[in-house]
Amino acid sequence: MKKLFLLMLLLDPLEAWSECYDENKDDKSNFILCKKEAEQGDANAEFNLGIMYDNGQGTKQDYKKAMYWYSRSANKNNADAQFNLALLYAEGHGAEPNYTEAFKWYLKAAEHGLAEAQLNLGNMYANGQGIEQSYAEAYKWYLKAEAQGHAGAQFNLGTMHALGQGVNQDFEKALSWYAKAAEQGNTSAQFNLGTMYANGQGTPKDYTQAIVWYTKAAQRGNIDAQFNLANMYYNGEGVPQDYIRAYMFYELASTNGDQPAEKVKNIAAEKLTTEQLTEAKRLAKVWLDGH
Repeated sequence: MKKLFLLMLLLDPLEAWSECYDENKDDKSNFILCKKEAEQGDANAEFNLGIMYDNGQGTKQDYKKAMYWYSRSANKNNADAQFNLALLYAEGHGAEPNYTEAFKWYLKAAEHGLAEAQLNLGNMYANGQGIEQSYAEAYKWYLKAEAQGHAGAQFNLGTMHALGQGVNQDFEKALSWYAKAAEQGNTSAQFNLGTMYANGQGTPKDYTQAIVWYTKAAQRGNIDAQFNLANMYYNGEGVPQDYIRAYMFYELASTNGDQPAEKVKNIAAEKLTTEQLTEAKRLAKVWLDGH
């Protein structure tokens, strides 16, 4: 069985289009208009121009120019620009990776109440990136993001309780936080919740609930959930033993790049007749087409 996932980090830049962006116009036209307004000092237009350089919308992708325009907007206290600027520094886009600068800008955005920045700031404290490691500070910022309903922060709070990072190890609290994130559709939380039910951590062992949450995660493409589902069908845990379903989920995980599944599915295939193997492959294809 695959084990728990660890901390979650938000890696996608934020988008919040201003009046210089018109969804009814093409990207090139929007780029020209945003550039004109940005050059006149409009903070929102500067942020939008940064997004367009960041994503290559209406212009050639250019991280250095994205960083320049995010910086102009960030220095005018645009929290979204501060977040995106931090992200560029953290990932080394437009400049060498610089966790100190990333931390600085995440902090500014987090202090403006941006939940995504609070999440990533918590991760920097947890990992000691750009700042001395402090699980206590990480926990504090995750709580701030969670207060806004951020599923990634709920997931990370669950992980801290599961691993005993800065808090006493407490599987019941971990289970509670994972459940909140899982209900919001966080696939890593769905997987971890399934794992805790399967292992009886923070709750009595419940294979039926494990199947429920692994299935939700598997439907969203989580290959570890697909692998664990395969194992449960193979062993008849929480479901009647079903080698066809087992092969199907091994095939799905394997198709999605899981190397252990590639090896194990051949063992499962030995349990099947030619007709059953054909059916298992058909079911895997139907699943892939439907998800």
